[in-house]
Amino acid sequence: MIAIAGAKGGCGKTVTTIGLAEAFGRRGTAAVAVDADRQLPNVHVAGGVDREPTLAALESGTNIDSVVQSSPRVSNVGLLSAPEPSTQVDFEAAFELLETDGVQTFVDCPSGAGPDVVEPLSAADGVIVVTTDGERSCSAAETTIKLARRLEVPVLGTVLNRCDSVPEAVESWTDVPVLGQIPDESSPLTDEETRAAYDDLAQALERRAPPDRTPVEYDDDLLPTGIDELDRRLGGGLAPGSLVAVVADPASQSEQLLYEATAVRGTLYLSTERSVANVERALEAAATTTGTPTVRRLDGDTRPSAATDLIEKLPAASTLVVDPVNALESGDRDAYVTFLDDLKEQLVATESIGLLHCLDEPAAPDHRTTTMHAVDAVLEMETITPEADSRLEHRLTIPKCRAGGRSMEPIELEFGAPSSQVESAGKDG
Repeated sequence: MIAIAGAKGGCGKTVTTIGLAEAFGRRGTAAVAVDADRQLPNVHVAGGVDREPTLAALESGTNIDSVVQSSPRVSNVGLLSAPEPSTQVDFEAAFELLETDGVQTFVDCPSGAGPDVVEPLSAADGVIVVTTDGERSCSAAETTIKLARRLEVPVLGTVLNRCDSVPEAVESWTDVPVLGQIPDESSPLTDEETRAAYDDLAQALERRAPPDRTPVEYDDDLLPTGIDELDRRLGGGLAPGSLVAVVADPASQSEQLLYEATAVRGTLYLSTERSVANVERALEAAATTTGTPTVRRLDGDTRPSAATDLIEKLPAASTLVVDPVNALESGDRDAYVTFLDDLKEQLVATESIGLLHCLDEPAAPDHRTTTMHAVDAVLEMETITPEADSRLEHRLTIPKCRAGGRSMEPIELEFGAPSSQVESAGKDG
């Protein structure tokens, strides 16, 4: 159950709701677009169906097919109108009736940030925030994001309507990935270019992990890393505030470990070498389960200060990734030490964890020793080139862990394999 929301009227929530539902339908997944805006209902108008029946007709025992009208464009997509303003509706109960296996539901929420939007938004499993590139629309979208977080509804990301580029205001949002950009067309539900944009958006949503994925259940005081066997070795994960160095050869697949870590919780992913687009493409193509991190690029001599500015906006209980940290280690030592101090303080304040990807190059960066001394744990990953007809092996050791989980016995990793297939390297003797 995904809510489509945005505090500014006219940002394109209704068309996005229908466009996404129809994109899922074209991909073979039945979907329903539900109008929850009793004051300004528009799904029936934009979708080209009758005003009646409405959501109010959906009661226990009701045949859903008798209430939901079929989209004129995609046969396996239903459209459900909003009830009259005076009609009282238990949105949570109504939405539960719509939750059918194999059917994806999208809910068009009212504009604003009042009680009318709180009720349907609270009942959703996640929210996509819609905005245009206008200053007022972006500001209103940020209000919606804050509201969703107060209601503890996961923010899956944002959709930019009628935008050719990402507005600067949107770039500043943390843990709100841009899921798609919809071009400005007069008939967005039938235009070939906009339909393709919605198809891409649907594909991106299907690839990503659910926002509440918890690979291993352990002590609530620890934060899982997303690497199940590592979490078991650590007794459940890392203490909030932990800073970790992930050391690996550049030719290894250590990025896969970082990608898995993004699936557990909201993540800010800072790249010092690859563009934002290249990191996002790598996440989409990863052989393992990933999340929807906020990706930012750090450039030039201003990397430490730029990184500090970004980590100051780190949400509570999140993950920070710096990939790789080598460029920061090769700059001014005082600036780098200040960055590490500020990072540690922010991780402690937000009860988050940080992963520094340390590439093990022939000539070590000038301040690698500083990194190894500052971090709370060191994870060393080794990729072993197989002999003919043998599988690639990835082994992880923990030479340093201030919490007492130091272990030189290697952990064998299989990226993309189910948790039950991940075994300790020494387990079979």
